[in-house]
Amino acid sequence: MPFVITSPCLHEKNAECTEVCPVDCIEEGDDMFHIDPNVCIDCGACEAVCPVDAIYTVEDVPDKEQKYIEVNQRFFQ
Repeated sequence: MPFVITSPCLHEKNAECTEVCPVDCIEEGDDMFHIDPNVCIDCGACEAVCPVDAIYTVEDVPDKEQKYIEVNQRFFQ
């Protein structure tokens, strides 16, 4: 899983990330967006445009946001 969207996206859903994704791997959930790890090409375009700094590489997800790794995985199961 290259990138993870975390809590700052909750109820924000700005969608700039979806507009720049070259492979359309970001899908809208009920209360936030999620990145499909099977489609993401790890380009970082979404991370660069996120206005609320909600997107991290999986290795850089802050400790307090770790649960969003699992939230993202569950979304795509």
